[in-house]
Amino acid sequence: MYIKVREHHKVVSKAVYIAIGINEKNKREILGLKVDHSESETSWYDFFESLKSRGLQSPKMVISDAHSGLKSAIQKAFIGTSWQRCTVHMLRNMIQSMPRKGSKEARTELKAIFQARHMEEARALKEQFILKYEDEKGYQKAITVLDEGFDDATQFYAEPEDYHVSLRTTNMLERMNAEVRRRERVIRTFPNQQSAFRLIAAVLMDYEDTLDLGNRTFLKKRD
Repeated sequence: MYIKVREHHKVVSKAVYIAIGINEKNKREILGLKVDHSESETSWYDFFESLKSRGLQSPKMVISDAHSGLKSAIQKAFIGTSWQRCTVHMLRNMIQSMPRKGSKEARTELKAIFQARHMEEARALKEQFILKYEDEKGYQKAITVLDEGFDDATQFYAEPEDYHVSLRTTNMLERMNAEVRRRERVIRTFPNQQSAFRLIAAVLMDYEDTLDLGNRTFLKKRD
């Protein structure tokens, strides 16, 4: 997310980097925070390296949107880690490129691809969608995004089925960001970068205290 900060007698935008993870006990844990000038591959890479310097080992999977700099930084910083493209962001990109009128059925079919129980079913639904709409005007961009991004958006199928709904999107991060944004809106413009870091860090510490209390876990296997 971006925030407004006063710097050298003017108001500028600053990028806020936040990482949240799921530890070996399947509980959520806020890993780190950084406020920087802008979002770039270098800044993301430096952020990941700072997490590693504090003991973070390469995770099994990193879930994010498809920002090119972020994706490249993940690949460089975490060798052997799979990258899961957030299906919500990907679906939004595809749906926005489709005609507004007459596309309700197509939108439903797109969503069904990533709600399939197994990879084989998801791949079959993907091929059906492409075959059905490949000659339809207004669907070409959506088909290209789907075809090129399918493998990156279906890495969650390698994990237990009960975990799929939690691993195919960045929803847990979005909820946390919304809480930060709710508190940040009260201030509107931070007097300096240090004050922004202190307030956001305090919000995150309070938020982490509410996560997966007691014997609860974020990733759950059904009986």
